[in-house]
Amino acid sequence: MQLFYTDVFVLPLPEGHRFPMSKYARLRQAALYSGTFAPGDFHLPPPASDAQLALAHCPGYVARVAAGELTPAEMKQIGFPWSAEMVERSRRSAGATLAAARSALAGGKVAANLAGGTHHAHRDRGEGFCVFNDAAVTVRVLAAEGAVRRVAVIDADVHQGNGTATILAGDPHAFTFSIHGARNFPFDKAVSDLDIELPDGTGDDAYLAALEQGLAATFAAGPYDLAIYLAGADPYAGDRLGRLSLTMDGLAARDRRVLDACRAHGVPVAIAMAGGYARDIADTVTIHARTLLTAREYAARA
Repeated sequence: MQLFYTDVFVLPLPEGHRFPMSKYARLRQAALYSGTFAPGDFHLPPPASDAQLALAHCPGYVARVAAGELTPAEMKQIGFPWSAEMVERSRRSAGATLAAARSALAGGKVAANLAGGTHHAHRDRGEGFCVFNDAAVTVRVLAAEGAVRRVAVIDADVHQGNGTATILAGDPHAFTFSIHGARNFPFDKAVSDLDIELPDGTGDDAYLAALEQGLAATFAAGPYDLAIYLAGADPYAGDRLGRLSLTMDGLAARDRRVLDACRAHGVPVAIAMAGGYARDIADTVTIHARTLLTAREYAARA
């Protein structure tokens, strides 16, 4: 199982910024020292090119991001200060999901981006710590190359994948499924092919029941050549921004259900980590690491 990392590209954020940038390096270390992955399983991905990004984003937006020409209001909506490091990391994060998808399609069955899940980025703007939409870019690049006919984007971050929904709306190469908190960001929801909205405080049992219904409906709309799975850690009960009440075991059960559904339908999977803002960053790292270990077990059985 191949893992693609971008944590060497660190955004220079102001002290006290709420984005947990350190989780990515800590996740790679946790995976490396788990005894499950070898050093050769970890790869630095190539950056997504302008041409690749422009398949999902307005070329003018891509150019203005690269040149640092976004307005202060646009940067505020993204939530980061502009920097050359932000541009490079955003390119690499999109490139990492694309690389994971290529690995899964090439026979690996499952691969992972140790970051990614930047599902709030729209065609012409960024939002919510997301600059370029890695899932949408991956779908569009692979479809343009003829490598896939149809991709299922399974978004289990606690926040709706609104940017993915708007970019891929009406795209015959994609089916977008988002299961998320009804009262959480973004407060003006987009329309995915399938949305399941959950009330605050939803726990393991109700969440897993809703997820199973969503997965059944998603795969009934197939077939698919690939699934992109956004395995957000933020439905966790201890997440500062989550508002749902899943346990770590519940999140691990979520991962197994998604991966088991993909295996049952013979669909390779590219995983992105998406959000995670636990009060204790170690909890977020643990949740993401368990996703990787569950995926490794899946790869061994697939």
